[in-house]
Amino acid sequence: MNEPTNGRIRSAEPERAAEAIEAKDKRTEESEHAERAGDQSRAALDLNCDLGESFGAYSLGRDAEILPYVTSANIACGFHAGDPSVMRRTVRLALEAGVAIGAHPGLPDLVGFGRRNMDVSAEDVFAMTLYQIGALEAIARAEGGSVRHVKPHGALYNMAAVRRDLAEAIAEAVYRANPALTLFGLANSELTRAAGRLGLRAAHEAFADRGYLADGTLMPRGLPGALIADAEVAASRVVRMALEERVRTPDGQDVPLRADTFCLHGDGEHALLFASKIRAACEAAGIEVRAV
Repeated sequence: MNEPTNGRIRSAEPERAAEAIEAKDKRTEESEHAERAGDQSRAALDLNCDLGESFGAYSLGRDAEILPYVTSANIACGFHAGDPSVMRRTVRLALEAGVAIGAHPGLPDLVGFGRRNMDVSAEDVFAMTLYQIGALEAIARAEGGSVRHVKPHGALYNMAAVRRDLAEAIAEAVYRANPALTLFGLANSELTRAAGRLGLRAAHEAFADRGYLADGTLMPRGLPGALIADAEVAASRVVRMALEERVRTPDGQDVPLRADTFCLHGDGEHALLFASKIRAACEAAGIEVRAV
């Protein structure tokens, strides 16, 4: 087994390397075919949302109402939120809505909703990620579906964006679960780079309701402009990022930012308004909204 060791991932076996090369070549061929189809193809993006975050008697989010507006559902897997019954119910809702199912693994922190950093090793992260993907995949298969992507949650997502050892542990776990899965990560982060090194497909993610710094990273939540509270503003920012591949910082700078998927938070007071406005704005601008 290729367990993460000292924060690094050991070299893949020849069979795995061949699988990765074959999958990468196929994606390259498909990409080249799309390019030959002409420059008139319209822009496309994926809208993803974190769902299935209720737990036991506690209800969180408006999953059934938001699903018609998104194309990918990141379903909590019981560590930071969710439970087996909620996972199953959310999988069913996603299948009924025709939305791609994704695992949303987090740190084992129900009290902190997975948003608090924890002192975890790469080995721990590998195991907990693999465990959560497997749990959701089993439920999805039982309901006639399958997991298509993986997006870490909260603190795990943020830690993997800057720590190579954790990024590689997550990428390895995703690969070992299914090399055909897509790994969602912050655009231009350690996580998306780790996916590329391993031959996994990476989806670069941007946020509809967050401000960005001049280096292309998310603004800390405590800074002015870090949170976008106006749905119309958020929608126009998504359209601009999709069409122009750039985002404007609070001080007026235009920063290059290419994203494949945009996150819509489903647990906020105005989540449904944001989702509907963003979806409508994208379609009005001629942007194709589809799963990655």
